[in-house]
Amino acid sequence: MRPRALVIASAVLTTGALIVGAGVTAASVLKPAARAGRSTAAARGRGSQTTEGSGSEATPDVRVTEGICTAPAAYSKLAAQLSADIQGALRGRTGNHAVTVDDTVTGVSCAANEDRHFDSASIVKAIILAALLRWHQETGVPLSQEEQQEATLMITQSDNDAATDLWDEVGMSRLQHFLDLAKMDQTQLGQDGYWGLTQVTAHDELRLLELLTGPNSVLTAASRSYQLGLMSQVISSQRWGTPAGAPSDVTVHVKNGWLPDGTGWHINSIGAFTGKDKNYLIAVLTDEDPSEQYGIDTVEAVAEVVHRDLNDTKLVPSARLAANAAPS
Repeated sequence: MRPRALVIASAVLTTGALIVGAGVTAASVLKPAARAGRSTAAARGRGSQTTEGSGSEATPDVRVTEGICTAPAAYSKLAAQLSADIQGALRGRTGNHAVTVDDTVTGVSCAANEDRHFDSASIVKAIILAALLRWHQETGVPLSQEEQQEATLMITQSDNDAATDLWDEVGMSRLQHFLDLAKMDQTQLGQDGYWGLTQVTAHDELRLLELLTGPNSVLTAASRSYQLGLMSQVISSQRWGTPAGAPSDVTVHVKNGWLPDGTGWHINSIGAFTGKDKNYLIAVLTDEDPSEQYGIDTVEAVAEVVHRDLNDTKLVPSARLAANAAPS
């Protein structure tokens, strides 16, 4: 990892770039101690018992594939529209991209390049907090006041010093323990304290969002509620990315990250969107973006069509399977 760090250092020194907020600063990547699987995504098959707007019975476990999306047969039109729109949003965009989407209410899921690895930048902070919460579940000891303060800074303001403190406190073995329990087998932790260079995939980031929004044996309801609560309170200047185009009746939970290196910019965004009869997840990872804003625009182009299609009453009738929706 040292050679990669030298490349980043060279790029930052050459451009004079200074990154604050949700991105990873050069200091946090280069000097952290100095304080700076599945083949398809979430193919649950838990779709509505009714066909699209017809009210007739449909078999919920029969899935169809439409481009990069899969769905219960009742939602084949939604899957086809999502697939076309996501690919259309990425068409002609410079750089590398990976997208995963999962709507647990309709059972529609989409995946493009979900196994490709990207530098995490600050989205790894969501992993750090989840691993911290899992550790405290096992010890039965509540988070200390200091840990709560640092967790709040790390998630809501993407504070890098707080991330370094909690990364060091949790430690590599407990971080890996969480990844193992979560079955996030594609994620490779950054070495020598370089948490911003953790290698992540859209597949595993969706898996993390699934663990945060649904009952499971890894994170308790209290842990999930705590982390989602912080992700819903991210400061306004950092609520770009996957929240773009989200309707007003959903609660937005987001974590973003950005980082430049010798190949361009890494722009990543993960989000969970919950509310009455709604519970869907989006992860978009990019690299080799020619600028920070270009990468943000790419992520938001994808997010906007996903929000539009999943909230289109012509594609998603009011008879959605409410039992699968998470509370806001």
